[in-house]
Amino acid sequence: MIDCLVSQTSPPIPWSVGKHRCLCRTLGHIHRDTGSGVGGVPGARAALGILTFLASRPGPVAASTIAREVGLPRSTAYHLLAELAAADFVVHLPEERTYGLGVAAFEVGSAYLRHDPLERLARPLLVRLVEQTSETAQLGILQGNETVYLLKEQPRSPLTLVTDVGVRLPAHLTASGRAMLAHLPAAQVRALHPSAATFSTRTGLGPASLRELRETIRLERAQGYAGEDGLVTAGYASVAACVFDHGSRPTAAVALTFSSDVDARRRERLGAAVLAAADALTARISGRRPTT
Repeated sequence: MIDCLVSQTSPPIPWSVGKHRCLCRTLGHIHRDTGSGVGGVPGARAALGILTFLASRPGPVAASTIAREVGLPRSTAYHLLAELAAADFVVHLPEERTYGLGVAAFEVGSAYLRHDPLERLARPLLVRLVEQTSETAQLGILQGNETVYLLKEQPRSPLTLVTDVGVRLPAHLTASGRAMLAHLPAAQVRALHPSAATFSTRTGLGPASLRELRETIRLERAQGYAGEDGLVTAGYASVAACVFDHGSRPTAAVALTFSSDVDARRRERLGAAVLAAADALTARISGRRPTT
């Protein structure tokens, strides 16, 4: 362990570097190139800007493009990229003259997932949703062509449901699954449902073909939330809305389950409630709802 200063005014921050060189030396380059008098803070911001930009791209990018898109002088971009590459946060592809994310960036992302941030951030929102609606609230994610439930919060008089934490159900039957499928590329939806055999049913209801599924999720995407009635369990219905990550990709869904005898007006209010909760969770994970 060594100490390195992020700025002259901030206390030393321990940085475990192992065999890697310290990024802090590059902060001086930022100061000289930008003329900033704020010490090393612009350097840290610029390095994070590069990593964020690379994370948003489908593949490696040229240094000149990185400099232009992040808003850095070329010399600054090259200095930072060299240090990020030395620390394995960035990988340099010399034959292509491009840069992409390195293994250290993957390790940081994996550590984030191990801390269960999604469940921790979602639970208070689900508790509030139950208090507002007196219905059962759940959080689900998409794994392959299945919905997997991560959280479940129940009102004082809970329903007896097949869904619970860890339960897997066909995504095309669940409101949660379709809320996420509605925001996947068409090719990915097709890849997840390659044949008629993937369109299983539990109650004899639900999309029976890729064409039916596409039409259903098209309408639900326009509506802002998905809904099912009797597809999972006869006598019960659900509404769900999608949660998005920083790249506007579907990452989870917030759902409410209730009795099928709930009227259309209340269903609309429940749909609006899950949409608001999903948007709140999207904001909590620094995500962005797609603009189109």
